[in-house]
Amino acid sequence: MAIQVKVCRISVRRRGLNTGLCHAGCGGRHVKRRIRNAQARAAPHVALLVETSLGSGRDILRGIARYAREHGPWSLYHEPRSLEDSVPGWLRDWDGDGIIARVQNAQIAKAVLASSVPAVDVLGVARRPELPLAHVDNAAIARLAIGHFLERGFRNFGYCGVEGLNWSDERREAFAKAVAEAGGTCPVFSFRERVAWEDEQDKLAAWVRALPRPCAVMACNDPRGQKVLEACRRVGVRVPDEVAVIGVDNDEPICAIADPPLSSVVPDHERVGYEAAALLDRVRAGASRPGEVVLVPPLGIVARPSSDAVALDDREVAEAIGFIRKHACDGLSVDEVCRELALSRSTLQRRFRAALGRTLHDEIVRVRLKLARELLVETEMPIAKIAERCGFGHQEYLGAVFRARLGQTPANYRRAAGRAGAVDRPLMSLDTPRPAPRDVANRLVPKTQS
Repeated sequence: MAIQVKVCRISVRRRGLNTGLCHAGCGGRHVKRRIRNAQARAAPHVALLVETSLGSGRDILRGIARYAREHGPWSLYHEPRSLEDSVPGWLRDWDGDGIIARVQNAQIAKAVLASSVPAVDVLGVARRPELPLAHVDNAAIARLAIGHFLERGFRNFGYCGVEGLNWSDERREAFAKAVAEAGGTCPVFSFRERVAWEDEQDKLAAWVRALPRPCAVMACNDPRGQKVLEACRRVGVRVPDEVAVIGVDNDEPICAIADPPLSSVVPDHERVGYEAAALLDRVRAGASRPGEVVLVPPLGIVARPSSDAVALDDREVAEAIGFIRKHACDGLSVDEVCRELALSRSTLQRRFRAALGRTLHDEIVRVRLKLARELLVETEMPIAKIAERCGFGHQEYLGAVFRARLGQTPANYRRAAGRAGAVDRPLMSLDTPRPAPRDVANRLVPKTQS
């Protein structure tokens, strides 16, 4: 059967489906409107332009693979690469059914669009309105970081980012907005590209030295967080007592070589890959809006020594927090905390609320809930045993707390974590996406009678 196609603005007649090359004198460029045979190509051919040099890229690939297993089969093409690599030569000749790419610059964006196949971006650095985007929610990442710091009593803040990168700018803007809503200011240090490391560290050290203390600094990613910690060491600033630091990405080797080990927000890059593959399916089916954007909230925070501090002027309140963290799951009561501190219940309650915006009972339940969530995700322990282990006493009380504070039952929380692939992830602190910091005192841990 003869098939009419458009080839480089020239109409030609071709028989058969054995070639994607133009034979109309255009120099061998590919056919813009590809001819596909459903029987010969039962599985869509999808090219993955995603780096393997970073943990985030590898997680995205895992998410794409999981979607392909669940909804495929897909035929996936990928070559190892770094984020900074140029446009690969094979992309110009790609005649598949889709592309998922970390579009790092305008050249890659142009090459992806020139392929004339459905494509999805999973980076967002060189945004093009024609390209749908699946990406981490940078504003939610910043809100999570500020909540982590506010819970620990910090009232002075700083942000360390990279100049001219939109994802860093988005995190900076959201963090600064949250700080302003909490009544503070946010000094900013911006790294610049192609600056000598020693010169950059000297400038960063001077910035750290000038910060009000105690201060909490959010770095746009883990490598910059590690540099902030190095700057603190250079100027003799104690971490986390004087400056607490948190990064983003939970890149475990980077967090481990930091001194002290770096706390980090955990974006759900695997979910980004999964949602990108689903978005590509919708694009191919004509069911996606032009320029559709899917934002994926972070999973939580892995708290390490770089932010393990309580920034409080009230020594007794700081001691109460330490005592609660140690004994909350042992059936601890508010009265026992007061006896330990040798303060009346009304006095300690008033000072605790003034310092942290929540009650002693709220803090006890918060610590118990943190461990319960970890055990639900990381173990197969029965829910009744988890309730007992975490100090809730019985399963019904644990369920009531989950419904009040997380909007779901423990069983549903465990199932959702399993579907998201969280079972294989490290233990995280009870720092999850939450409202803006103005609401932290009222909604971070819902009020209870005490």
